[in-house]
Amino acid sequence: MVNKTSSLSALHRVVYSYTAVAAATIVVLAVVSGVAPREAPADAWVHAVVVGVFALVLPLRLRGVRAGNRGSLRAVGIISGVLVVVNVAEALVPDFVPTWMRVEMVGIAVLMAASVALVVRVALARDNDGHGRIDVGLPRP
Repeated sequence: MVNKTSSLSALHRVVYSYTAVAAATIVVLAVVSGVAPREAPADAWVHAVVVGVFALVLPLRLRGVRAGNRGSLRAVGIISGVLVVVNVAEALVPDFVPTWMRVEMVGIAVLMAASVALVVRVALARDNDGHGRIDVGLPRP
């Protein structure tokens, strides 16, 4: 049996780890822009901003998941899946971004793959109450 509460806690840790990586990437880009501008091209900034936007959206969707909203769980899964594909694809494009950012992209892809797996675990463990709500193993207000 899958423990919904532990899967949900792990999902929170993964999403907030992603948020920390996204924030750190923007900070590193800002520093590198001043020190070695060649290591912070415009494409790297575009990637970092897009990753940063999703780093704001995912925690908001997690609030809905915690409240039992099935649509929020689906949104977290879809966003995470898209981020896996996009980061892997971008990491494979030659000369798109510097090597340090390719490593960051692969790290994000791994985190988001874990997020997708956890979303599936939570979805499979849920008890549907017939009203579009999921039981995430937490007491309801």
